[in-house]
Amino acid sequence: MYRFLRTPRWWGINLFVLLAIPFCVFMGTWQLGKFEDRVDSHEEAERKPAASAQRATPLASLLPVDKETSGRVAEARGRYGEQFLVPDRTLDGESGAYVLTLLRTDGGRSLPVVRGWLPAGAEAPAPPSGEVTAVGALQASENQGTKGVHTAGGLPEGQLSMISAASLVNLVDDDVYDAWITLTDSPAGLTPVPAVAAAGTGLDAKAFQNLGYTAEWFVFAGFVVFMWFRLVRREAEAARDEALGLTER
Repeated sequence: MYRFLRTPRWWGINLFVLLAIPFCVFMGTWQLGKFEDRVDSHEEAERKPAASAQRATPLASLLPVDKETSGRVAEARGRYGEQFLVPDRTLDGESGAYVLTLLRTDGGRSLPVVRGWLPAGAEAPAPPSGEVTAVGALQASENQGTKGVHTAGGLPEGQLSMISAASLVNLVDDDVYDAWITLTDSPAGLTPVPAVAAAGTGLDAKAFQNLGYTAEWFVFAGFVVFMWFRLVRREAEAARDEALGLTER
């Protein structure tokens, strides 16, 4: 009754099943591993001490910014130069702007420094003159997908859509670091901007997508097995009915 399993058609079906099941299991395991990596990164970020409790490290030793150095407290010496506002940024549910001032470092490059958050309608305080040491949490450059980035365009002069070297390259003459810091202690009139977790370390919607994909791949594997047994049963029943003369040839 099961001799049909040796036909070329069923050899093809069996080969497909034998390849599909381990492939689905592999993909499900891979997606689960991606989710577990995000959990580990999140837990590691949670264990990282607050910026106020960290010892400042020279900026150069923390570059380029990665998951390990993001959020670390960096220090750089220089003189403040051009200042910009980064609008449409919220803090504790209130709308305002980041006050970003370029620090011309002793090495000749400029470092974007977010000196703090400014409530809407308030006037940004001028940066201090002379040589200063800026100390703050290191952050990676923003991009179009970063939360809070202004994507509508048409900003007035003196405002930036996002904090990145790419957004500053046509506004200043200096070379700009592909990173920025947010001061741990802001001047009067400004509120310190808390550092955000590095991309790929938070338990956000994308992380749980990996968990959902894990379940989908294992469901696909189970569905392949279910359909194979169903096809075999239907073919066996057809062969039995034919053997008993219940169906026409």
